[in-house]
Formats: sequence, structure tokens, C-alpha cells
Amino acid sequence: MSDPYASRTAVHEQVTDGFGTVRVLPLDPEADSGVVHRWVSEDRAVFWGMNGLTEQQVAEIYTHMATLTTHHAYLLVRDGEPVALLQTYEPGADRVGECYDVRPGDIGIHLLVAPAGPGGARSGWTPRLVAAIAEYVLLGLDRRRVVVDPDVRNEKAVARFLELGFTQGPVVVLPEIDLPDVHLPEKKAQLAFLDRGLLFPG
Repeated sequence: MSDPYASRTAVHEQVTDGFGTVRVLPLDPEADSGVVHRWVSEDRAVFWGMNGLTEQQVAEIYTHMATLTTHHAYLLVRDGEPVALLQTYEPGADRVGECYDVRPGDIGIHLLVAPAGPGGARSGWTPRLVAAIAEYVLLGLDRRRVVVDPDVRNEKAVARFLELGFTQGPVVVLPEIDLPDVHLPEKKAQLAFLDRGLLFPG
């Protein structure tokens, strides 16, 4: 089967024995809006904040994000199949930066793994995807620490990050903000951190 993403340039590519090749592609708001809209529209993605939006609205949100220098979106593709949506952000330019002491070298991420099913992610994939992401953001982008801020009600996400080696931080309240086509309400978040030295000593 041909790879529909083969012609797109990846910012990072990682080959893992027994898993395959993971490529981190800059999100194309129009070309990728269909798959992203399907993912963010599911009940399990309610904490992503896009339930109820149309595909065009989702495309417009990521078109706007593509104009920013502080927030970026990526599609993770494993052996030609999309498996996750990744967003990175500068904590100092995000609402989370109002709630904790941002350090030089911090980078924030949001991660939405594709649902299980044909073409979707399977059990045990998340650690391997996070390993590829960590190598990209910590080594490729030369950052010192990853910050995540899942909603405290999203117990599965909180537990998953802790299982992956993140250190639990404080619970904070992120202020509400308005973005193009989406309103982000006040959010009670569980911060967690992953230091580069834990994965890449030296």
C-alpha cells in the first residue's frame, strides 16, 4: 500500500524495532482536517475542547495556529497511518504560564492518540509514541523539560503521563480564554513534568 504522507517533510523521524517508523509531520490544516475532526469529535476527546465543531471550524483553528510562532501542531504517522495529534507550545505564551514558575527550556505539549480500531492506535503504543515525541522536543528542539496540563477529571491521561515517567506537579486553575472559533473555559489542571536528564542523561 502506498504511503499518502510520503511526500511530506517530517521534522522528526524515528525507527523503533518491533513498532515501525514514526514521522512527525507539521499539520496541514486542510489536508488533515478530516482525520483530526474525527478524533476531536469523539466523546473521549471532550477535554480537547472541540466537541461539536465542524470540520471547517477545526481546519480554521489550525490555520490560525499555523500563523503563530509559539504554538505548533503536528500529525504523527506510523508506517503511513496517522496515529496521533501533537501540539507544542511555549508555556510563557500560554495560559498555563500564568499558573506555574516557567523555567528556561520548558516546552508544553498536548497529545491526542488516535482511537483503537482500523488504522488507529493499539494498546501499548502510547509509550513508543511519547518516546518519539520526547526525542523530538527534548533533543531535536533542545529543550530541558516537557510540561503537560491535563484536566484533573481526565484521570486516564493523568495516570498515563505518570506511568510514562512524568513527575506530578501542582493542581492549578487555568483562566478561560477565547480563541478563533473556540472558547476555552476555566480549567482545573494537573501539571506534570518530564526532565530531559531522566531520558537522556549527560
